[in-house]
Formats: sequence, C-alpha cells, structure tokens
Amino acid sequence: MPSLVIIPTYNERDNLPILVRQILAYPELHVMVADDHSPDGTGEIADALAREFPGRIEVLHRTGPRGLGRSYLEAISRAITGDWTAICQMDADLSHDPQYLPAMLSALDDHDLAIGSRYLDGVSVVNWPLHRIMLSAFANRYIRLVTRLRVNDCTSGFRCWRRDALARLPLDHIVSDGYAFLVEMLYDAARLGSRVAEVPIVFVERRHGTSKLSGGVLLESLLMPWRLVVGAGRHRSSKRAAAGRAPQDGPV
Repeated sequence: MPSLVIIPTYNERDNLPILVRQILAYPELHVMVADDHSPDGTGEIADALAREFPGRIEVLHRTGPRGLGRSYLEAISRAITGDWTAICQMDADLSHDPQYLPAMLSALDDHDLAIGSRYLDGVSVVNWPLHRIMLSAFANRYIRLVTRLRVNDCTSGFRCWRRDALARLPLDHIVSDGYAFLVEMLYDAARLGSRVAEVPIVFVERRHGTSKLSGGVLLESLLMPWRLVVGAGRHRSSKRAAAGRAPQDGPV
C-alpha cells in the first residue's frame, strides 16, 4: 500500500519542484503539499505539479494563521483518514534527501516512528556554521535532559510514522508551533509507548530561500520541554486522584 509524504511550504517555489520529482521517483510514494499561503507563488507551483503528476499529489492551500505546527496539524488530520501505510514529514528546502526514505520506511516494519537522525554517526551536517551546529547539539542535549527522551535527534523534522501510530497522538491537544511542535509530537509518541528508530542521514543546509528560524521559535523551543514535563506530571496526578475517588463515586 502506498505511503504519503507531507511537505509544509512557505516561499519554496525554487525547491519544491526538485524535491517533489525526487520523491515521486519512488512509485509507492505520494505527496501532500501544505502551502501556508506563500506570497512567492509556491501554491501555484504545487498546483502545476499536481496536474503534471495526476493522482499522486494533493495540495492543501492554508488560509489561517501561519506556522509549521499549524500546517502539519491540518495536513496530518487529513492524512490519517486515508489508507496510507505510512505518513512521512519532510522539509521543503532540500535539506532532507529522499534517498533515505526507503530505509526509514523499512524501519517501520518493527517500529512506529523512524527519525532521520543527524547525530548517530557523529555530526552529519553539511554547510552549517559552527555556532549553528553547537546550538543544535545543545538543544538536543537539553531536551533529552529535561524530558528523558532516549532519542539522539529530537529536533529532526525528517520522520516517517506508521499511520495508526500517528493517529493515536492527541493532535487536538498539541499547542506548540515551529520546531517545538516536533518535540511535542515526539514526547507524546514516547509517552504512548511508540517504538522509535533512528536512521542515519546527512543533513544539507538549504540552497535556495531563507531560513524560517527566529528568536520566537527558539524561545518556544526552550520552554516547550518544561511545559511537556509539567503537563505530564499534572496528568498523572489527576489520574491518581481520580482513581482514589473512584470507590466513593460508585455504589456502596
């Protein structure tokens, strides 16, 4: 059964045609483009690609508030109603190479989530300045320390999910945006007992366009791990309290 690759876009008109053609070189793969009302015409490019590859590309034109998390939530909510074997997430800026998709999809034979990891074999990143590498490495160490996640690359946006595992996530409770959204999804998956694999990749910095990384995104990513841990603690306390009250609520 075919698998779906979700690509969120904002001003990626130069990169999208290259990426889509690389993905569709694999006959079992389909694409959903979630365009965030790009002013550079990326949405129109996506529509043209859908006409070029009929039946293999779906275009979601978003008109609400912009953001990576919002785009993914809308696309995922639509995708999990389909008959896909797997649903993958990829950046549109050519930093994620589709050549790794077969290995990541194969990992789903005995895992629920496969992450394309930059940090399994040292640091597998091309064209990043030293300060960016240090920031990313610190962020992942910080997230693991706070959340106790046992994943080397918690912030990777290159992921493949079993459709049923993705459908189990509490999507309507996810509140973060930007890269913190990726951490929140991973934390929820781990909390639900999902089996996570990491597949080594080489990450290449974007060649066209500009990065969407901002101070607000970094601040949200800094606060998100604590919010997740505190929220999970409150959830466990509520469950224990409800269990303690249960005998009083039932018949005597």
